[in-house]
Amino acid sequence: MDLTNEEKCTLLKIARSAIVSTLESKAQPSLKFQSEALNRRSGVFVTLRIGEDLRGCIGYVEPLFPLARATQDVAVKAAMEDPRFMPITLTELEKITIEISVLSPLSELHDVEKIEIGKHGLVIDAGYRRGLLLPQVATEYNWDSKQFLKQVALKAGLPSDAWKQEEIKLFTFTVEKFEESEFATEEK
Repeated sequence: MDLTNEEKCTLLKIARSAIVSTLESKAQPSLKFQSEALNRRSGVFVTLRIGEDLRGCIGYVEPLFPLARATQDVAVKAAMEDPRFMPITLTELEKITIEISVLSPLSELHDVEKIEIGKHGLVIDAGYRRGLLLPQVATEYNWDSKQFLKQVALKAGLPSDAWKQEEIKLFTFTVEKFEESEFATEEK
């Protein structure tokens, strides 16, 4: 999906507005757009950071909702429901940078040698457990493909070598990633 800069800015504004509305106990703004891209169903993750530190990250893997609505939903979940963190506060919101990763459809992976670090994200599906790591995670930690596979298994609560089991399914995906700092002239 090739989003325009205007569509990216719109999604970033939707995410920030959704978090502010939640923190101020206000109703979420309604979302109506002419843009085909913003109305297309898509998987999306919203990552919140303070400086380099992760402060929340949640998303939809599957294209359940139109992109604008999915972004609104997961922005609030990343801010308020990431089980690794306490909900964010209004005072923290000033320091938070929002990053959005729009996911391509999943593609089943049959050969782990085809994983491209920095390009592919991974999903491991054991039926009863599922884990996902965005492509940028492997790059941030300087993982090779084997480390990436081990870490996605651990993220799913599986043994680190679970990815080798025949009944385990692996999927790759790509993302279109952008963050507020890329549009620094825009108001937060």
